[in-house]
Amino acid sequence: MASSTAQPRAERDTQAGGVAGRLLDSAAKLSYDPVTEVNWETPLDKDFHGASPEWSTLYGTSYWDELSEAQRKELTRQEAASVASTGIWFEMILQQLILRDIYAKDPTDDTVQWALTEIADECRHSIMFARGAEKLGAPAYRPRRLAVELGRAFKTLAFGEAAYAAILVAEEVLDVMQRDWMRDERVVPFVRTINNIHVVEESRHMKFAREETRQHLAKAGRVRRHLHAFVIAVAAYVIVTSMVNESVYANAGLDPERALAEARGNEHHKAMMRSSCAGLMEFLASARLLTKPALAFYRRAHLI
Repeated sequence: MASSTAQPRAERDTQAGGVAGRLLDSAAKLSYDPVTEVNWETPLDKDFHGASPEWSTLYGTSYWDELSEAQRKELTRQEAASVASTGIWFEMILQQLILRDIYAKDPTDDTVQWALTEIADECRHSIMFARGAEKLGAPAYRPRRLAVELGRAFKTLAFGEAAYAAILVAEEVLDVMQRDWMRDERVVPFVRTINNIHVVEESRHMKFAREETRQHLAKAGRVRRHLHAFVIAVAAYVIVTSMVNESVYANAGLDPERALAEARGNEHHKAMMRSSCAGLMEFLASARLLTKPALAFYRRAHLI
């Protein structure tokens, strides 16, 4: 059951607030508390996957065919935990981007209040992902050092459409795969609950990110648009290539060198990523953010 975190806003606020006001009303009516919504007490049932098998980086490879069902399930649990850990990393970046954007703005404005609501959501999500990864029996996966340092620079320097479009990229990629996982009865129930919570609440975040991207681009000239198109694409590449940590294979009891080699050449997984990003690429194209340099990075990340 969803739990209301606030009373619905007054009708006058909704009318004045536009998208942000409507999102605030939606959050008041449908938000979740992972502490009470997720079954944290029941021991992990290893008869379940951690994610839909079709989303595994090895699904469709000869190595996958050789694995036992127990090995496949352990691999998807480690991969799901890695995706969750990457989500925490980017949510921390996201929170800082939004806080910088609303710093010193009118706190009575609906847009600022929605931004603070989104940050509160992301705080709960990060804790939820951390507890979920731990329950899956995985270590605290971290992105590569280069990705961490690039993220540090991005959260400090990015602004406007570069910040909000990058937020959208991370959320859209996760959204499609998590919609599959939350409906899949092969996936362990508590992970399905986590994914459902994230999908519901992130749908509001994505709407806000799209709106903010459009508004910022309306004021952007050609040079700024091209520069930010490139920055967004690089951010997308770093995020997507950081989702599954290379150490998941060893932690799942597999041969890491062979697993990594087959994962890198896995055409099935590349096709899954491309299909998951069709809507995102359509939006970026409509915003004229798919420049030639940007497209090169989206292709390298198998997003297009």
